[in-house]
Amino acid sequence: MISQIGENAGSVWKALNKSGRLSVKELKKETKIRTEKELFAAIGWLAKENKIDAAEKDNEIFFWLA
Repeated sequence: MISQIGENAGSVWKALNKSGRLSVKELKKETKIRTEKELFAAIGWLAKENKIDAAEKDNEIFFWLA
């Protein structure tokens, strides 16, 4: 399971590197990660490593590379 989270984190990083700022919905679509639970595990991995930033606007969370 840990290796899958790491792979998903790589997918999230690549999507943000390519597209810039993305919402949770956009990230899920871009990375093809199946569930929000898996997506947020990957985001947590990147956040722990200080590789992403986030902000909320109009009840939607957006992420981008730090």
